[in-house]
Amino acid sequence: VIGHAVLLICYLAAGVAVTWPRASYLAGQLPSSRDSASYVWGFWWMAHQVSHLGNPWFTNHMAAPAGVFLGFHALMPLPGLIMTPVTLAVGPSASYNLLVIVVPGLLCYAMYRAARLWLSTQPGAIAAGAFFGLSAMLGQEDWYHLNIAAGALFLPITLELSVRLRRSPGLRLAAGLGVALGAAVLTDSESAILAAILTVVVLLPWLLRRPSAAKLWPTALVAAVAAVVASPQLIAMAQEQVRGGLAIKEQLLAVTIKLYGIGLPGMFSPTPRVANFGLVRLALPFLHSRDNEQVPMFGVTLTVLALAGVVAGWRRRGARQLALLWLGCAVLALGATLWVGGHQFIPFGQMWNGVEVSPVLPYTWFVRIPGLSSFREADRWAILGLVPAALLAGAAVDWMRCHARPLIALVAALGVLELGYSGNPKVGEMPTALPRLDQPIAADHSQSVVVDVPYGLRGGIPEYGGRFAAEALVLATADGHPRAIAYVSRLPQPTITAIEKHPFYSRLIHVQHYTLPPLNAPDSPAVHSLPLFDTAAAPYVPVTAAQVAAARRDAARLNIGWVLTWSSNPAIVSYLTQTGFRFSYRADGVSVYRPAPR
Repeated sequence: VIGHAVLLICYLAAGVAVTWPRASYLAGQLPSSRDSASYVWGFWWMAHQVSHLGNPWFTNHMAAPAGVFLGFHALMPLPGLIMTPVTLAVGPSASYNLLVIVVPGLLCYAMYRAARLWLSTQPGAIAAGAFFGLSAMLGQEDWYHLNIAAGALFLPITLELSVRLRRSPGLRLAAGLGVALGAAVLTDSESAILAAILTVVVLLPWLLRRPSAAKLWPTALVAAVAAVVASPQLIAMAQEQVRGGLAIKEQLLAVTIKLYGIGLPGMFSPTPRVANFGLVRLALPFLHSRDNEQVPMFGVTLTVLALAGVVAGWRRRGARQLALLWLGCAVLALGATLWVGGHQFIPFGQMWNGVEVSPVLPYTWFVRIPGLSSFREADRWAILGLVPAALLAGAAVDWMRCHARPLIALVAALGVLELGYSGNPKVGEMPTALPRLDQPIAADHSQSVVVDVPYGLRGGIPEYGGRFAAEALVLATADGHPRAIAYVSRLPQPTITAIEKHPFYSRLIHVQHYTLPPLNAPDSPAVHSLPLFDTAAAPYVPVTAAQVAAARRDAARLNIGWVLTWSSNPAIVSYLTQTGFRFSYRADGVSVYRPAPR
C-alpha cells in the first residue's frame, strides 16, 4: 500500500510538472475558451441539481426560456457528482481546475496497474504509465477537453479488469468491470465506446476459444451491471432522441467527419512539447491542412520504443495483438481522407451524403455503423492506440532493464522532451470571476433572463447565432440567472426551433451580423462585419418598424432583465434602444443594459 501511494504521489507531481502552468490556475484563472467555461458551468449545474434533487440532464438555465436537453452534452455527471462537495464549498471553477490537475497522475497510475499484468519488471510498468498519462496527446486534452482526458482513465481500468476476468472469472471481477464501463458512460460517451471496444477485443477471443457457461455468465453480468450503472445517462439520451434532439443532417455530419483525421507523418512526429526546449522546427509536424482539435501524436520517442517493444517481445504472449491494435487504431485515426504533408488524397473517392470520402480507409465505414455516425472525430482513435503503444514501450524498457540498463537514462531524457503539454498561447486566460460586472446581477433575485451579446447557441453541431464571450457561462455560475446563450456538445433541434420563434432573438441575430457606421456619421455606407460569421459581405438590411415592435413585446414576455454587450457595435446599441433597453453601467469592458421603465 505504501509503495502504491508513493508511486501515485510521484505520478501526480509529474503530471503537475509536465502540464505547468496549468496548476497555477487554481489562483483564479481559466483557459479563455468556451469549452472551459462549459465545464465550469457543468460542475455548477450538477451541484445545483444534486443539492435541489433535480434532473441534471435538462436545464432552463441555458437557451432560456426554451431550455436544452443535456443527454448528449459533455456534462460529465459522474465527475460532477464526485466533485459536488468541493463545488459547494469553494466554487465550480476550483472543482474544474482541481480535477484537471489530478487527472494526468491518475491516468499514469491506472496504466501502471494494467501494465503490471503483462510486463515483468517494475521499471517497464512505470514507464508505460508515464508514456500514457503524461503524453502530449492526453495533456492537451486535459488542458482544453477535460471530458476526453477523464474518459481516457477508463481505458486502462477496463483493460486491467478484463484481463483479470479472463484469468479468474468470477462475480466480483465481472461486477467491477460492469461498474467501470457504466462509469465511463457517465463520464464521456465517446470514451465509453472506446472502452467497450477495448473490452470486446480482450474478452471475445477468450469467449470464442472454448465457449462455456463459466465464461458466458460473467460476460452477461458485465453487460447487465454496465447497463444498470449507465442507465441514467442512457435514459436521458433516449428521451432526447425521441424528442428529435439528435436529428442532425447527414450532410453536416459528413462534412465535419472530414475535419478531424490525422495526417502523415504528423501522427509520429515530435510533439509540440519539444518547442519548450528550443527545438521549434521539430515542433512543426504535417498534421493536417486544418487545425485538429487536439494533439493526436504518438511522438518519436514513444513510436521508436513501441516498435522496439514489438521486436523485443515478439514471442511474448499478447505482443502481436497489441501491435495489431496499435496499427488498427492508427489507420482508423487517419479519418475518411488521407492527408500527407498537408496535401489531401482521396483514394478511389466516392460521394457520401454530398461529401467525397475514400472507401479504402476503415473510418469511412466505421461511421456508417448504426448508432456511431456521431463519432465524428477520427483522431480520438489515437487515444485508444496510445494504450498498446504505451504497453509496448514498457516492454522495450523491460528488455533494457535486463540487457542494457544505461539506455533507460537516455529513454527518460528523450521522453522528457516530448511528454506533457504547457498550453496554447493563442487561447490565453480569463478570470474565474468579474465581481464589478456581476455583483448587481447577483443581487437581483428575480431570476430574470440575462442575454449576452454576441448571442448564440454554440458547441458541437449544429450551431445557431454568433460566438459569445467565454466568460458569460462562468458568470452564470456566480449570479445564478438563466442565460439566453447555450454551449452544448449536440444542440437539439427542438431548442433551435423554439428560439427561432422569438422575434427578439431572431432579429438580434440578424442585427449582430452587421456593423453600423458611427452614430455621428449617419450618411456613411454601412459595412458587413466578419468576426462572427463566415459569409460574404453584404449591405446592412435594417429592421423594420413592425419587426422592432414585435421584438419589443417579445423581450417583455421573455422577462429579460439584463443585456451584456461584450463588443462595441452601434447596430446592437440601436436595436437594444429600439426594443426598450437603456444603458445602465459599464464594468470590465462590458456594457450593461436594462429594461427602460414603462
